[in-house]
Amino acid sequence: MSLIDKIPEMTDEGVVNLLANARRLHESGTAKQQADAAEILPALEEACAQRKQNRLDAAAAKRAATKKPRKVAA
Repeated sequence: MSLIDKIPEMTDEGVVNLLANARRLHESGTAKQQADAAEILPALEEACAQRKQNRLDAAAAKRAATKKPRKVAA
């Protein structure tokens, strides 16, 4: 199983940490590390963005569910 295949099973914190490490290695790693990081970066960035959007959507839904309806003056 490749590292990309493991991303869905990882915690949000794990994805963020791996993304930070991949970015660092892409900039300053050995040639092999840079190549490996370049291969996984798009998948990590997509997973990180999707998870962030999911958290924002969940927060918005929670706010909408707890929001009191406005009373309309007659």
